Amino acid sequence: MTMQIPGAEIFSSRPIDPDELSRSLPPSLPVHSVTQEQIDELDPLTYEVIRHRLWSVTDEMGEALKRMSGSPIVTDANDFDFAISDEIGQEVQVGLYNTMLVGAVDLAIYWTLRHRATNPGITEGDMFLCNDPWVGGGLHQSDVIVYQPVFYDGKLFGWTSAICHEPDLGGSGLGSFDPSAKDVFSESLPTPPIKVVRDYELQRDVADAWVRRSRVPMLVGLDLRAKIGANTVGRNRLLAVIEQYGADTVKAVMKRMMADAEGRLRGKLDSLPDGTWKATGYQDQSHTGDRGIHKITVAMTKTADHLTFDFTGTDPQTGVINCTYAGMRGGVMLALLPILAGDIPWSAGGLMRCFDLVSEEGTINNATFPAAVSRGPIGPAWLTGTLIAECLSQMLDRSVDLGKSVQAACCGTWDTAVIAGLDERPEQSVPFLNIMMEPMSGGYGARPTADGMDTGGLFCIPMGRIPDTEMTEFLYPLLTLWRREEPDSGGPGRQRGGVSASIAVTPYGTSLPMGLVLASAGKAVAQNNGLAGGYPGNTGVEVLARDTGVVEQFAAGRIPGSLDDLGGGREFGACYAESYVAPGEVLYMHWQGGGGYGDPLLRDPAAVAADVREGKVTEHGAETVYGVVLADGDADEIRTSDRRDAMRTERRNRSGGTLPDAPVVDLAGARRLDDNLAEVTVGDTRVIACAQCGRLLGDEKNSTSLDLARFEGPSSTAGPQVTSDPAEYVDAPVVFRQLCCPGCWTAVYSGIVPADHPDHALDVARLLPAVAER
Repeated sequence: MTMQIPGAEIFSSRPIDPDELSRSLPPSLPVHSVTQEQIDELDPLTYEVIRHRLWSVTDEMGEALKRMSGSPIVTDANDFDFAISDEIGQEVQVGLYNTMLVGAVDLAIYWTLRHRATNPGITEGDMFLCNDPWVGGGLHQSDVIVYQPVFYDGKLFGWTSAICHEPDLGGSGLGSFDPSAKDVFSESLPTPPIKVVRDYELQRDVADAWVRRSRVPMLVGLDLRAKIGANTVGRNRLLAVIEQYGADTVKAVMKRMMADAEGRLRGKLDSLPDGTWKATGYQDQSHTGDRGIHKITVAMTKTADHLTFDFTGTDPQTGVINCTYAGMRGGVMLALLPILAGDIPWSAGGLMRCFDLVSEEGTINNATFPAAVSRGPIGPAWLTGTLIAECLSQMLDRSVDLGKSVQAACCGTWDTAVIAGLDERPEQSVPFLNIMMEPMSGGYGARPTADGMDTGGLFCIPMGRIPDTEMTEFLYPLLTLWRREEPDSGGPGRQRGGVSASIAVTPYGTSLPMGLVLASAGKAVAQNNGLAGGYPGNTGVEVLARDTGVVEQFAAGRIPGSLDDLGGGREFGACYAESYVAPGEVLYMHWQGGGGYGDPLLRDPAAVAADVREGKVTEHGAETVYGVVLADGDADEIRTSDRRDAMRTERRNRSGGTLPDAPVVDLAGARRLDDNLAEVTVGDTRVIACAQCGRLLGDEKNSTSLDLARFEGPSSTAGPQVTSDPAEYVDAPVVFRQLCCPGCWTAVYSGIVPADHPDHALDVARLLPAVAER
C-alpha cells in the first residue's frame, strides 16, 4: 500500500528546464553563464586542453577521497563518484567510478537551487550534505553526497560533488540493511540537503549529529572529512583553470562539452532504425519471509535521435526492493554510458537530454515516500539498467558498426552480506562491521565477438576492485578458507559469459556469534540473461554451514577446500534474511557470472576445450551444454559432431516434434537482426528468417509472432550453472524456456523465467518495426 505523507511532495526531484530554473533563482544568487556566440567562438585547441583539465580534476578528486577515507568501500571497491557541474547543476564531467550515481547527482543540486537559495541561502564557502534518495544525489540513504557551489567574481560559476557509499548510517539492520523493513523508518534516516560547511568551516554540530547515527562512527566521520577534502581539491583546481583561461572561456568549454556529447549521441541514434524494444525482469522475494516474484518491465522506443523508456506495467512498490526516481534514472545511466556512449566523453548533462522516462509513481523502481529503499541501487535500479542494456543491445545488434557494443547481462546484481560482531583478538576487543566486498568480482556478459571477462567486475563500476584477502583478515576477525573462480558459472553461448567466483569465511578471533544480514536476488529467477539464444549465467547461492568441524580440521593441519569437506548441516540463505555465523561455522557465497551470447552448440569446440583446460568449464558442462566431447584434453571432432546432432534431436523431441513445413529463403543480401535472425525482402514483403538455415519464421504482413519451437522445463535443464532450486525461494513456477528454429534447432532465446513471462523474443513488430530505417 502506498501511504502519502503530508509535505512529502517537496522532497522529490525531476529533471528541470535549465532556462526555467535560472529564471526562478533569486537576485541574491547571481549566476555566471555565457552566450551561444561565446561557445561557438572557442578554438579547438583551447577546447581540448580545458576539457582534459576538467577531466583531470575529477580524477584528482577521486585520489584525494581514496587517500583520506578509511573505508574499504572507497579504498578498495571504488564505490564512489564525482562530478563537475555548471551553475545550475548540469553534469559536465563525471568520474569513472560508480556510474549509477551519475543519474542522481544533478537532481540534488536542482533541488537545492529550488529550495535552499534563500533560506538558508547558497553562498561562497558552503558545502551541503544529503542522503535523501527522494531528493537525489544518491540512490539510497547509504549513498551520501557532499557538494559545494563554486563562486568566481561573486557569481555562482559551478558545482563540485563527491559521493560514496557509507558502511553504516543506522537503522534497525546491520550496515543499514534491514531485510524485513516495512518502510523507510526502519532504515537509515534520510537527510535532505543541509549545510555541513559554512564559510569554509566544518559545522561541528552537524558533523556530530551525522556520525552519531552510525555503528561505525569513526569510518563515517573519516568519509565526511574525505568528501569535504575532495571537494576542496576540486574547487581549488577548478579555480586554477579559471584563473589561467578566464571564466567565460572555461564556462564556454563546459557548455560545449555537454552539447558535443548530446550531438554525438543523437547522431548515433539517428543512424539506427526506429522501433520499440521490450524487456521484462524480476526480483525474487521482496523482504524476509516473502516468496513472491516482482516485475519490472520497460518498452524502449527510438524515434529519430531520441529515446523514450516507458516502465508502465511495473509492479507496485513492496518490501525493501524499491528505488526512487533517482535510482531508476541511475539504472538507465548504468546501461547507456558504456553501451551507447562508450566512445563519447561522459558529459552526462548532455547525454541525459537524449532520453525521457515514463513511469508510474508508487512502483518498485519509482517508489514514493516512505517506501523502504535500502536495496535500491543493487536491486531495482540495477535490474532497470540490465533491462535497458538488453533493449539497447537488441537495437544495436543489427548494426555492423555499433554491434561491437552489444553485451549480454553482467552478473545481474551484487550479493550483499553484512557481518558484524566483537573483535576479540589481542589488543582489539572492539566492535566491527564488514560489508563483504568480494561479490564485486562478478562475471561480465558475452559480446557477439568476445567472451565476457571472467570475474571482470560490475558493469556499473568500471574501476571497481575487491579487497585483498590479507587486508580483510587484518581488519576483521575472519579467516578466508578459499576465494576462487568457479567453473560453469559463465552463461553458455557461442561466446561464453564471464565466470564468477565464490568465497568461504569462518570467524577467527572471536568467541561470539557474528550477526549476518543477507540481501540478494537471482537465486530463483535469472538476473544475468543471455542474448540471441545465449544462456543465463549461474544463479546465486549463499550457504551457512553449521557444526562443520573446521576448528578440528585446522588442529589436524587441514584447510577445507569445498563444502563437501565440511561436516554438519547446511542452511540456504534466502534472498533477504537475518541470521548469524558462530565460531566453527562457515559462510559460503557464490555470486553470479555473465550471460552468454548465441547458441552454445555453435561455440568453437576448440574454445570449449580451452575453457576446460583453464578451469572455466567442467568436462560435464562441456558435454551437456556445449555438446563437446573431449579426448586427451582436446575436442573429439567426430564424437562432438554426433553429440551436437543428438542434442538438436533432443530439442526437437522435447518441443513436441517439428512444426509445419516452411519455405527456406535465400540469405544473400540479408540484413542482420542478431546472431540467429535475419531480415530478407521477398518481393515487396519483409520477412524474418533463421540466419543459420534460412527457414522462414515470420513476415510483416501475416505474422505477429515468430514461428519458433518452444520448450519449458525445470530450470536445472539449463545446465550445471543453475546452482539452486527455485522452489527453495519462491512459490511461483520458474522454468527454463527455450525457443528454437524448427529447421535447424538453433536456440533463438534461452532464459530462466517465471512461467508467465511474456515472450518479447517472438514479437515480429520488435524485429520489423512499422517505421522502416530512414
